[in-house]
Amino acid sequence: MNHVILNINVLDLGISPVAWQLSGLPKTAVTTGDYFAEIGRIAERGTLDAFFLADNPAIREDPLVRPGGRALEPTAILATVAAATSRIGLIGTLSTTFNDPVELAARFLSLDQLSGGRAAWNAVTTYNPAAGGNFGLAANPDRASRYRRADEFVDVVLALWRAAIDGREIGHHGEFFDVRGRLPLDGSTQGHPLIVQAGGSPQGRDLAGRTANAVFTAEWTLPAGLEHYEQVKQVAVRHGRPRGDVAILPGLITVIGSTEAEAAERYRTARELQGIEQELGILGTQLARDLRGYPVDEPFPQEVLADLDDPNAFTASLGFRESLVRAIRDRLADRPGYTLRDTVLEFGAGGHRRIIGTPEQVADTIEEWFRAGAADGFNLMPDAFPSGLEIFVDEVVPILRRRGLFRHEYAETTLRERYGVGPAQARTAA
Repeated sequence: MNHVILNINVLDLGISPVAWQLSGLPKTAVTTGDYFAEIGRIAERGTLDAFFLADNPAIREDPLVRPGGRALEPTAILATVAAATSRIGLIGTLSTTFNDPVELAARFLSLDQLSGGRAAWNAVTTYNPAAGGNFGLAANPDRASRYRRADEFVDVVLALWRAAIDGREIGHHGEFFDVRGRLPLDGSTQGHPLIVQAGGSPQGRDLAGRTANAVFTAEWTLPAGLEHYEQVKQVAVRHGRPRGDVAILPGLITVIGSTEAEAAERYRTARELQGIEQELGILGTQLARDLRGYPVDEPFPQEVLADLDDPNAFTASLGFRESLVRAIRDRLADRPGYTLRDTVLEFGAGGHRRIIGTPEQVADTIEEWFRAGAADGFNLMPDAFPSGLEIFVDEVVPILRRRGLFRHEYAETTLRERYGVGPAQARTAA
């Protein structure tokens, strides 16, 4: 790519645990199409690449503690954004654990056709225990089963999409699915939607390298970013794909002010509104350790970073944990006396690299990672909408344009063209 890819990850009212208070919007804003349509229009004004949505098939956090959480289904939101915009890409997350591949393939190909070739599916497995109960399961499948199902699920979806291009039926008989036939749809303007993947575990990296056009990663440091970038690219090459067919897009949390002091004040205000206990709970979940019994102003308890006894029994994201453990160990090596409170201030509530600073400092980070070869772009995660996105579009984007890192206007029609991915292929065999 000759420019940075920038998606806006619309995490309801923002990534901050108190985004609903920072936004100035009512808690019910996320149940209206107008809210998401306006976010899409702001992002398109900044010529961002895509509007990215996570999925919440179950309540993850107490709405009394963190109101303003996702209530609407992702593809319904994306259809609303598609109608309000004309160029920005539309990326939606849906789980391979609790969906059907035929129905999902039809839903996303329909969105791709209606939007003129702007759609992509972020394929994830689901580890949230509450989701299993919503779908009638006493417990979620183990990690190995989830990823075997995910591999087969993605293969079925791709086969159905490719069959829409060539008009032939598929005949799939596997461990999890038996599918014969084809969708009542033709290929879209871009052939079919792109595949995005967000797993950071070894199984996730393999699935990404084999099938994905973009990978949503969680790396905190440049060395870790360089390592993960090369791992996924090499997996793609082993599967016979060009390196450029898969873009690596770390998450980037932004807290932006016109000055460093203003940015720090914005972050301080958020911290005053939220309690450390909530962040200790989130951080502990990511590390698979209960942190709430440790003194927060004493040195960080290094036993928390020990290898897991059984990684397959870990119910959260292994990729998140791996990157977080590595980053905390780096801090402990560099800063004697680094405390649990220091860790919460730096790594709490978000799970991704956070920049607190001026537009120039945000642009510096984006440029450093892009030019070093640690990222093809970023999934941007503002602390609160709409202000966090507006300041990025109005103040960071012009800096990136002046540095020759970002477009001045959309030149491509489809998301596939914008990501520099080759044309969609029909199947090579009946």
